[in-house]
Amino acid sequence: MKSIILSVICTSFMLPAQNLPAQRLIIGTYTNNNASKGIYVYDFNAANGEAREISSAKAGNPSYQAVDKKGNFIYSVNESDEGKISAFKYDRSAGSLSLVNQQSNNGSAPCYVSIDKTGKWLFAGNYSSGNLTVHPIASNGSIGVIQQVVQHSGSGPNKGRQESAHVHCTYMSPDNRFLYVPDLGIDKVMIYPFNAQTGRLDTVQSNAITVPAGGGPRHIVFTKNGKFGYIVEELSGAITAVVRKGNQHAILQQINNLPAQYNGASADIHLSPDEHFLYTSHRGNSTIQIHKIDSQTGRLSFIAEQSTNGNFPRNFTIHPSGKWLLAANQKSNDITIFKRNVQTGLLTDTQQRISVPAPVCLQWIN
Repeated sequence: MKSIILSVICTSFMLPAQNLPAQRLIIGTYTNNNASKGIYVYDFNAANGEAREISSAKAGNPSYQAVDKKGNFIYSVNESDEGKISAFKYDRSAGSLSLVNQQSNNGSAPCYVSIDKTGKWLFAGNYSSGNLTVHPIASNGSIGVIQQVVQHSGSGPNKGRQESAHVHCTYMSPDNRFLYVPDLGIDKVMIYPFNAQTGRLDTVQSNAITVPAGGGPRHIVFTKNGKFGYIVEELSGAITAVVRKGNQHAILQQINNLPAQYNGASADIHLSPDEHFLYTSHRGNSTIQIHKIDSQTGRLSFIAEQSTNGNFPRNFTIHPSGKWLLAANQKSNDITIFKRNVQTGLLTDTQQRISVPAPVCLQWIN
């Protein structure tokens, strides 16, 4: 049963200076052909869902970020034909970012960056060139030169989108033993054993989860215990649920509640903090889909589809409290702030907006 969607007037706001909780929001954007400055830092009030801008840092197409586990550094891709990744130092008191260094990513259009559980290794995926890189992270937070490059090859049946490999995500398993790499171009999620001591991915012992042809896997997320994983497929709009047993992975279910005419633009996927619900964003019809998770079997049940009341939602984020969901609407230049019912999983538009040019990625930092 779909939730009732109320039409609202999109309004931006700026709050007066006040003592808001320490939780802050990092917003990555596209800077091509728009007024974006780069990466923005906002205070977010978890009591009422209000937000105010604290600072911004200049960066070229910072379309995806990762925050180190201590909250001292932020790592960002610079999505362009000449791919680069950047490290920023985070000043908690000022809420500001300062550039530490920048490194080549040996590929084109980097679109995802992540950090292993030790905080010593960084992974970045290049969409256009279909490869990924491993970089060491120094004690001062700087990104080291490339230690390893892994190149994918192959294609899929969608000739317009799958003419070659397209790495779209580099996701580290909860136990830090495997790197999952969804590749939209080859309809596979590659699985690389990872050695946290050497920082090397084992390409010889790699495995793969293969989704139905033309699915185009984009992002993946696992439960905290690493047992169940969920893949959102960009091209088909489907969600593929998998179960992991040791080093083996099996597909549990594939579910798709997206109308056929809107396929080809699904984007992001996240679990609620209690792992009772799964959310996915869909750019084709500007919605967030909500699924209930069976904790015993890992299987999904569709609950509702909620409009973001914006245009073209890419990434979204759920506040650590579980009480808020924020969706980045790239083409309407705003972020919708939803109140989330932790019992039912349903969303209510607060009619509050963060006005930012071409928002793409949302990350929390303390």
